[in-house]
Amino acid sequence: MQGCICQTTPMSDSSPALSGRHPFRGVMLFICALLLFSCLDVTVKYLATRYNVPLVVAMRYIVHCLLMVVILAPRQGKRLIRTHRTGLVLLRAVCLMVVSLFVSLALRRIPVAEVTSIQFLAPMLVVLLAGPVLGEKIGALGWVAAILGFAGVLLVARPGGGLEPLGVFYVLCGVAAGVVYQLLSRILISSERPITMLFYTASTGAVCFGALLPWFWTKVLPSPFELLLFFSMGVTGGLGHYLFTLAYRDAPASLLAPVNYLQMLWAGLLGWLVFAHVPDGLSILGMVIIAVSGGMVALKSRFSKPA
Repeated sequence: MQGCICQTTPMSDSSPALSGRHPFRGVMLFICALLLFSCLDVTVKYLATRYNVPLVVAMRYIVHCLLMVVILAPRQGKRLIRTHRTGLVLLRAVCLMVVSLFVSLALRRIPVAEVTSIQFLAPMLVVLLAGPVLGEKIGALGWVAAILGFAGVLLVARPGGGLEPLGVFYVLCGVAAGVVYQLLSRILISSERPITMLFYTASTGAVCFGALLPWFWTKVLPSPFELLLFFSMGVTGGLGHYLFTLAYRDAPASLLAPVNYLQMLWAGLLGWLVFAHVPDGLSILGMVIIAVSGGMVALKSRFSKPA
């Protein structure tokens, strides 16, 4: 889930007072964003089995960055790059780069649905770390949800479940970087414009992975279909983030949070259609447990009272 990293923090320019104006439209936009993120993961998996992973990730970020420059720079001007805490914004961008790299390496080895499910460990860890790091109250429901979610991940990634251990290790590395990314998102959302943070993630990834291209460039010329897929990664990632942002303008975060887990359905469906992969019974049970624990986290955020 390279696109949203199981994000739990609203990334919109709107104030909380303006959110929730069109909840149904917000949910529909959110569902479309999750579908685009799953399409991105499936495309990465397809291309990563044929090309070097750094090349695939570089093309995703380069196309994404170019689209933002062409479409947004004329209207945004200097506002697109103006930040208040540039160091943290860049660190957040680097964290997303690490997530993209490790998740792409994992997708090369294990199915999309399993990668997506394991990645949902990230928001549960954020719930636990939000206490000591951000001073947020965890509560009994948060602890139960985190423990349940971890049990679900163990069912999906259990020994003997058919998943390559190195692939699981790569996903867990991506989860660790994703937790830092989400915590930084929560810290920065109060001072930075979401569109600016998105531009820094795209441009940082384009520059850093682009610098690696001479070492990973392939002599095999991509087919027209593969060139289309390379281009589509920037479109699905960029458009997915845009719809993700618009969704939070129309619907409150507490309403959208449980919808996040629909991405496991999209990932499973696309994995079946493209790669003919169907998770086994225990893996499906683990995914259900993860979804239930995520719903508990959503309930916690919906009914918790501010201190």
